[in-house]
Amino acid sequence: MNVKKKISITLSLILFTLVIYAAKPDAKEAKPIELTESVFIEKVHDFVRTPNEWAYKGDKPAIVDFHATWCGPCKQLAPTLTALAAEYGDDIYIYKVDVDKEPDIARAFGIRSVPSLLFIPHEGQPQMGQGNIPKESLKKVIDEFMLGKEPTE
Repeated sequence: MNVKKKISITLSLILFTLVIYAAKPDAKEAKPIELTESVFIEKVHDFVRTPNEWAYKGDKPAIVDFHATWCGPCKQLAPTLTALAAEYGDDIYIYKVDVDKEPDIARAFGIRSVPSLLFIPHEGQPQMGQGNIPKESLKKVIDEFMLGKEPTE
């Protein structure tokens, strides 16, 4: 076998391996889910019919990121939320609400600055956080408040 043929076969095997790896079905590509008002009402809370009574509609804990496209801290927080969506996978939902596109949702939750994060446990009352919260702090809130895990020291 000549050298050109060996190189060609080797390159073909490498390319084949890369294609198989890239198409791997269990690769996590989770990311935050953008919500419109109608989807928010369906999946999170019907703030129109029950504005004064919290009733979460989801089947697992969630974070709602109230953000704006022009907001610098929102842009800084976005990759962290994407990483957390991939890391926590099916354990939580991470939703995004653009306050400029969905002002009624923002008004219903008293959003006055962005980013604002609504932390929703599966059962119980949600809590609000504001600003570009560090990833480790977000993980602590997710683990302890939302998922009910014991605190780690």
